[in-house]
Amino acid sequence: MTASKHSPHSLRHHFLVASPYLADPRFHGGVVYICEHSDDGALGLMINHPLDIHLGEILEQLDLPGGELDLPVFSGGPVQPERGFVLHPPGTNWQNTAKVTEEVLLTTSRDILAGIGRGEGPDDYLVALGYSGWGEGQLEDELGSNAWLTCPATTDILFHTPSEDRYKAVLKVIGIDLNQLSESVGHA
Repeated sequence: MTASKHSPHSLRHHFLVASPYLADPRFHGGVVYICEHSDDGALGLMINHPLDIHLGEILEQLDLPGGELDLPVFSGGPVQPERGFVLHPPGTNWQNTAKVTEEVLLTTSRDILAGIGRGEGPDDYLVALGYSGWGEGQLEDELGSNAWLTCPATTDILFHTPSEDRYKAVLKVIGIDLNQLSESVGHA
């Protein structure tokens, strides 16, 4: 059985942590927050790989206020890196918003960036460019080959843990000591 929106097997609102067995170097040391997971595939945002651009620079490029904001923007993943995503808690209604959970929304419209630039945006938010996507059955196949470790997500890690500490924080939730992970596959 594959995951669906209402299935207990869905990984929506879960963290994926790249294991040493994941072959794709773009995700090495990565933590992905899963926003959608259904029979059709999955969509998530990497939440711990900041880009070399700050939010203020993006707002300036879009002719929006807030150019002074020296806040990180994350590489959400390799798919559509020119597309912006904002994870945030409920509050103001923005134009293009999808509900991930009761506590986390995903907005892709420009109005939230304008609100943030004016100081009228959500109190907590994470801005990413690009996303991580999986086609039908692809994530399940990767999970079956031990490419990812998973655990339920927390808004504390998502919004309040410094990005450089998120990988360790998620591993701690899973119960894994980073020093015990091996980069190579052993055979008995």
